[in-house]
Amino acid sequence: MASFAGYLKSAVLALFLSLLAATSSFADEVKFSSELLTITSTGGRKHQFTVDLAVTPAQRERGLMFRKSMGRDAGMLFDFGESRPVMMWMKNTDLPLDMLFIGKNGSIHRIHHNAVPYSEDIISSNGSVMYVLELNGGTAAALGIHEGDRVSSRQIGNVN
Repeated sequence: MASFAGYLKSAVLALFLSLLAATSSFADEVKFSSELLTITSTGGRKHQFTVDLAVTPAQRERGLMFRKSMGRDAGMLFDFGESRPVMMWMKNTDLPLDMLFIGKNGSIHRIHHNAVPYSEDIISSNGSVMYVLELNGGTAAALGIHEGDRVSSRQIGNVN
């Protein structure tokens, strides 16, 4: 019986490790395409970013979680497919982020500056939006980006 118990223990351990590896591989398999995005201030000044697109449920769920760094002119654009209230959080996110909540027409509705890494506090759009753009924390203030500025890209439309 001792050898059967040992065999059973080994089989359970092997199954557990296989499931763990499959889960880790699945999480790593979330891929993002990217595109150029432009923010145009009300004064006409333009700022360009290369953004990863989070358009599928798996991509939106993963977002920028577990990333250790992001380029200065990089970000992530979440497309929710319809205009609605949006709630975000910073769980498992290493980087402080600015969150720009964007309406269907490309206008910035709200900016949440410097979201705190790992916080599980809810960050609300405070109204209906279709997109959220995440940039490195402090970027919006440093570049003078404000509510009412316009965002354009292939994903959003209104490409200038």
